[in-house]
Amino acid sequence: MANIQNFLTDNMLSNLESAASLAIHSKNNEVAPLHLLWALSVDSTSILNQILNKLNISKEALELEIKSRISKLATSSNVNRENIRFSNELINSLENAKGLMSANGDSYLSVDTWLVSESQKSPTKEILAQFLDLREFQKELESLRAGRKIDSKTSDETLDSLNKFGIDLTLKASEGKLDPVIGREEEIERLMQILIRKTKNNPILLGEPGVGKTAIVEALAQRIIKKDVPKSLQNKKVIALDMSALIAGAKYRGEFEDRLKAVVNEVIKSENIILFIDEIHTIVGAGASEGSMDAANILKPALARGELHTIGATTLKEYRKYFEKDAALQRRFQPVNVGEPSVNEALAMLRGIKEKLEIHHNVTIND
Repeated sequence: MANIQNFLTDNMLSNLESAASLAIHSKNNEVAPLHLLWALSVDSTSILNQILNKLNISKEALELEIKSRISKLATSSNVNRENIRFSNELINSLENAKGLMSANGDSYLSVDTWLVSESQKSPTKEILAQFLDLREFQKELESLRAGRKIDSKTSDETLDSLNKFGIDLTLKASEGKLDPVIGREEEIERLMQILIRKTKNNPILLGEPGVGKTAIVEALAQRIIKKDVPKSLQNKKVIALDMSALIAGAKYRGEFEDRLKAVVNEVIKSENIILFIDEIHTIVGAGASEGSMDAANILKPALARGELHTIGATTLKEYRKYFEKDAALQRRFQPVNVGEPSVNEALAMLRGIKEKLEIHHNVTIND
């Protein structure tokens, strides 16, 4: 086990620990490849579930098939953490995947490499083939990898980073999960004018807390869904970057840096994503530690090359404190001032969301 741990990513090791827990729960005295596949199927954030969701495949049906096969494995009444062991089948499975890892030029074995290897032989191949096209499955795994090498124990945590650390506002708009935005026509128009420029096309919304900076970005997402935007914006996606999630749990030096670089690379590769960073002043110094860069310095090169399309939002006070002291960062963003609405505008906004509030709270609001 110790030798195996040496070449596994932290994510792979964590899933093997989950597989062991499931084996104990099922009273199986050995951890088999089926338990690892089961662990991946019940983890909503796993790369397996990301692909199942994308291909509209029921993870519940897959789980039932896996559990059905596990029910036929040998059981014991006194299985626990002390005596559970890896089956020869699982050890061989990991060794086979290690061969593919080396062929790929990786330094550590990641979940996606194990899935590619395991999907080529029984019983995993038989199980997955019931629910999806194996060539399409392997193509999706390759797409998520995007040519990146697994050169550290945390490298595979950055696969599909936008899904992990971002919120798709255009998807929320298409599902009707965003509140209607009333007014702010001038600010929205200014936002779009900046976004469609060839250069200097990164707007930054400046206004006091609570004036509705985020609502303006949500309004843009809603307009994109309705095609009520200039042609060059019609197929764009607006992804809100969750900085707190990006920083959370980044305990190793350079781990935050790897995560943010992975996000930036995905945005650049997609060519149709507008990244929204609320409280954008927090990128200055964020994630910095001895020997690593902060978020601002990671973003600057891509912004300078025009490869990263970004909307920022912050207060005028924070903008002056952080951006005006960093000329290179300030040059990349074009300010859009967001003032407080007038009394009439505020009333119009309240009337616009009145119906949704009435439905949510099951009340009637008099005009």
